[in-house]
Amino acid sequence: MRQTSGKKGQMPSEETCTPGTLFVVATPIGNLEDITLRALRILQEVDCIAAEDTRHTRKLLSHFDIHTPLMSYYKDKEAIRAQEIVARLLSGQRVALVSDAGTPGISDPGGILVQSAYEHGIPVVPVPGVSALAAILSVAGLREATHLFLGFLPSKAVERRKFLKGLKGEVHPLVFYESPRRIAASLADCLAELGDRRMVVGRELTKVHEEIVSGDLAQLAAMFKARASIKGEFVVLIEGERAAAPQRPDNLEDLLRWYRDKSGGSLKDAVASIAKDLDLSRSEVYQKALTVWKESA
Repeated sequence: MRQTSGKKGQMPSEETCTPGTLFVVATPIGNLEDITLRALRILQEVDCIAAEDTRHTRKLLSHFDIHTPLMSYYKDKEAIRAQEIVARLLSGQRVALVSDAGTPGISDPGGILVQSAYEHGIPVVPVPGVSALAAILSVAGLREATHLFLGFLPSKAVERRKFLKGLKGEVHPLVFYESPRRIAASLADCLAELGDRRMVVGRELTKVHEEIVSGDLAQLAAMFKARASIKGEFVVLIEGERAAAPQRPDNLEDLLRWYRDKSGGSLKDAVASIAKDLDLSRSEVYQKALTVWKESA
């Protein structure tokens, strides 16, 4: 197993493009100012850039006056192209892998090449940057770090509904990408299978017509369905299933046991809450509470 690491004390700006290295480079998802200085340097220094769409990447390179040779690396030819690129790397060439926008390997081609590089002992270096996934998470207002990224949902309605049905009980937020052609249908299926939940939708992130909306799934599904024309790529975040609040028993002694075992509160808290909720005297509730609390002693 080969691993790469910087020299002791080496600053990131001193990194060199070691021969025979594959660089996985993130590129802007819209606003060209989002590209990193490191990405620009790597794209200038490598011997070849493997691009998902050479026409798209050529526009990016032209904007920054970069003239590195390009070769295509797209989904339908990923396995064949991976072999060709590995051969270049084994001969000592330095190759940068880019997708049309964002980070290769995240719902974009890249996984086959990276795996093949590892199998041949080729160093693989990430050059991170912007991604639609990170962008939507940063503005979603989540209180927890955990989420479930789904990539693109199945394109066929029957498969999509089945897929979503299996996620109904998922408690973590669900994040997925969607195309403008399917967004209305996908949101309708989400509503049907998951029920109404809070969600955040990002469209054309970082671009001129960027749109970020939040609200209930039913509300936003209706909004996009009503639009005569929809353009731009989407990233969608839907909150996970909320745990149902436990049902409190009606019987006073059972209610006290519930407070003792489930609520995590003290005897004093239980007495105060129950006396107020049931309009009972505190002394009456307190005497019952003493008996119940002794049961667990």
